[in-house]
Amino acid sequence: MNRIAQMEPWFGEEEKRAVAEYMDSGGWITEFKKTQEFEEVIAAYVGSKHCIVTTNGTIAIVLMLLAAGIEPGDEVIVPDYTMIASANAVRLVGAVPVLVDVDPENFCVDLGLAEQAITSRTRALMVVSINGRAPDMSAALDLCRRRGIVLVEDAAQSLGSRQRGKHLGTFGVVGSFSFSTPKVISTGQGGAIVTDDDKIAERARLIKDFGRSRPGVDHHILQGYNFKFTDIQAVIGLEQMKKLNWRVQRKKEMYALYRELVSDPNTVEFPATDLENTSPWFVDVLVPLGARDALKAHLHVNGIGSRPFYPAIHSQQPYLLFGSDLSVSTRLSQSGLWLPSSSFLHDKDIEYVCNAIMKYTQAKRRNESPDLQLQG
Repeated sequence: MNRIAQMEPWFGEEEKRAVAEYMDSGGWITEFKKTQEFEEVIAAYVGSKHCIVTTNGTIAIVLMLLAAGIEPGDEVIVPDYTMIASANAVRLVGAVPVLVDVDPENFCVDLGLAEQAITSRTRALMVVSINGRAPDMSAALDLCRRRGIVLVEDAAQSLGSRQRGKHLGTFGVVGSFSFSTPKVISTGQGGAIVTDDDKIAERARLIKDFGRSRPGVDHHILQGYNFKFTDIQAVIGLEQMKKLNWRVQRKKEMYALYRELVSDPNTVEFPATDLENTSPWFVDVLVPLGARDALKAHLHVNGIGSRPFYPAIHSQQPYLLFGSDLSVSTRLSQSGLWLPSSSFLHDKDIEYVCNAIMKYTQAKRRNESPDLQLQG
């Protein structure tokens, strides 16, 4: 049986040729002209003045926070439902993540609860756009302006997604992206921050290169780190960016096909998703509480990979002390499932997955065991 993985990267002959040509050119591999070119392409795509690429998505958030002036002891409001890197990055800069529940409609931070969480120590609100969805970003900006805090965006899952024509990650003073293996484009590892603020961009470039006054000169004007990228990754990334528009459109088509073919909301529920503006990174569904593991097992028997949603951050061992009434995040983490989402999937692959889900539904209705391999 050929398995359909939940997610796989997609690299082709173009990336192979580009890497070989770069190696033949005698490049030093460390970041240089190709990295600068990659930054310019990303900035142009999202409509931002500056882009600074870095080692991975987590460090992109760290760099974003440091460049935005977040200091040890500051509080940063973070949604309780997100990849744990969002909160970990806050701790890495010495600040305190304040966990807030999320909106059940878009899975993003509940802005009303975020405002209630603001204290005299709050310096920033981190909006994490989940799977290309975001809260009302105009309302988020208004909240931050009224309360005197900065808006930063973790848009790791949202390359290709917009709100009111503006790319996610560009509403706040600074935003971040990830190019890890499962993302819509990948450089293996890698991340980026984008900003229109010249001072934030300058500070970020200093921080990522040891705080040097200029590259290659060991005169340091602030405390910095080695958060640099590589030209090898940039060469791969440039080829991936050439394919991004097609992949963004394909992600939308895949999501629409899944919604069309899975017709039983009692088995899986698709979150409201505006496919005109949103390019879902993963195909995400909600399964009735207590039923997710059985559906996941059924898919596995039929050669189909799936993956549960992130656990709520407050339920993770490093954050247990943050536990409170975070019921929406808890419910999402217990009922959410990601279905196969690789960009290269054919319609027939999606049809097979959806057929397996509907077979499961039909068997459950008849009180039969659904965990049988499909024929054909």
